[in-house]
Amino acid sequence: MIRSMTGFGRCRETVDGLDITVEIKSVNSRFLDCTTKISRAYGYLEERIKPYLSSRGVSRGKVDVWISIEVADSLNTEITVDEGYLKGYLDALYLLRDRYGLRDDISVMTVARNQEIFKIKKPEEDIERDWACVKVVLDRATDAFLAVRAREGESLAADMRAKIGSIGEKVDEIEKLSESDIGSYRDRLAERIREALKDNQITPDETRLLTECAIHADKVAVDEELVRLRTHFVAFETILSSGEPVGRKLDFLLQEMNREINTTGSKCNDARIAQIVVNVKCELEKIREQIQNLE
Repeated sequence: MIRSMTGFGRCRETVDGLDITVEIKSVNSRFLDCTTKISRAYGYLEERIKPYLSSRGVSRGKVDVWISIEVADSLNTEITVDEGYLKGYLDALYLLRDRYGLRDDISVMTVARNQEIFKIKKPEEDIERDWACVKVVLDRATDAFLAVRAREGESLAADMRAKIGSIGEKVDEIEKLSESDIGSYRDRLAERIREALKDNQITPDETRLLTECAIHADKVAVDEELVRLRTHFVAFETILSSGEPVGRKLDFLLQEMNREINTTGSKCNDARIAQIVVNVKCELEKIREQIQNLE
């Protein structure tokens, strides 16, 4: 399945006494760069997020995962105060009050709004239970996230297929113009050589002359470049239909397409072909920008 590297998914549910919210968003990146922000009391679950996303097929993108977990029902837990964190937090509040002359509304209730000051101690066996609860919501948020990526990926793929089709038509035009351009080049070259030999009172060997002109004309032929371009078009579709992450492969293939069209442009002298080559390069650049969004 073709996926974009940009996406968003969100889910909120209460599972076994925990009110859990999961949000996932991603943008482009060369590799999988996963950042997780989770409620402090459940930080021990953070290391499980990236392997989970990898197991769901997320292989590239800068992915940010935000997980909020609140206790909805009474659980078998011991809640204590993080004395060190609380002292630093209060010192910061007092500094704000004294330095900037702010109204002092520091109270137990206002301080308690910062849930980071509390420690939640759980029996060891509850860690797997917590992960099972979070995973229920994470599964659904990830489903939504991947669905967005897939929709955007299919949209990009459809547009790239249309552009490749358009480029294929331009390649057909180049082929037709090139055939007449080669014949014209050969005739012009032969005529110039005849005139040069005539000025020096030399009688040309017509057979040798035409042979040499044909050899030089063959050097400006673009048949091989156009054949390779068409081969790349077939490979492009094969990669798109592979069902695997395609971004890196298509990026490499596009470099090969650019190489062939650049060689074609450098060989041809026809102004019409030169203009078509410019148009093809513009289309390839648009495709390159789209490929940067693919996983």
